[in-house]
Amino acid sequence: MKNIQTRRYTHGTYTPFFIADPKLRHIHKASVRDRLLHHAVFRILYPMFDRNFIYDSYSCRVGKGTHRAVDRLERFIAKLSQNNSRLVYALKCDVRKYFDSISHDILTRFIDRKIEDEGARWLIGKILKSFSKTPGVGLPLGNVTSQLFANIYLNELDQFVKHNLKAKCYLRYCDDFIILGENKGHLFLLAKKINKFLFKSLKLSLHTNKIIIRKHRQGIDFLGYVVLPYHRVVRTKTRKRIIRKFIEKRNEFDNGLVSEGSLKQSLNSYLGILKYCNGYELENEMIWLSGWASIELTD
Repeated sequence: MKNIQTRRYTHGTYTPFFIADPKLRHIHKASVRDRLLHHAVFRILYPMFDRNFIYDSYSCRVGKGTHRAVDRLERFIAKLSQNNSRLVYALKCDVRKYFDSISHDILTRFIDRKIEDEGARWLIGKILKSFSKTPGVGLPLGNVTSQLFANIYLNELDQFVKHNLKAKCYLRYCDDFIILGENKGHLFLLAKKINKFLFKSLKLSLHTNKIIIRKHRQGIDFLGYVVLPYHRVVRTKTRKRIIRKFIEKRNEFDNGLVSEGSLKQSLNSYLGILKYCNGYELENEMIWLSGWASIELTD
């Protein structure tokens, strides 16, 4: 874009809307012009920063994702518990209002450590300043650059936990993270140290109502699944939501509002979630609800 070369580029406005994912999220959609720029910037910045992220950061990274995060959690549990012969505790936390609380100034400082080109800094600044919840604070849900910026920001937490707190069994997915340990009191102390670090260094805080320490034998709820000593299941809320949404879809099909192909696509999507856990009973219930128990589901 010529306007970028001459530094006359101005970012457009966003179109806001809500989605249930499953909780209500406020999305801000940029124009096609600006989204093209976001993707171009992302493609250049991603490899520069990703190589410095810890192995156990799983959100919005190539070769990572929710299922690999849950797999890694299971391996951590098996190793630390010596194949479930010893008791292990899990500290589970999330950052309060994460995207809405990211400081532009602090994020810019982290980015500037890697980016020396003044033109690139200027352009990144334009993207950052295009949105805020309060002056100088917040990232829009919807920008591909926001996903990367969020990881850059919390990479500081990852490095603190791994190198300062020496936590070996730690993994993070966006603003949710888990630390495993054999001492419940020690994990509680780690949570206090992490909260202090977040406040002092990143102007963030833990969601106090969501600081949970559980025995691994009770099941660890993470990323839609509950990891138990010898198997995993979908969490109860996820199970209820899957059934409710599929019944709604089936009713739409019965009333001629959606096609059979659309209904099959929904069913295959849900069955895809269940193949990563012990979801045999729920899978059979879904197929029974569909009425296609004796036919091939995949097109």
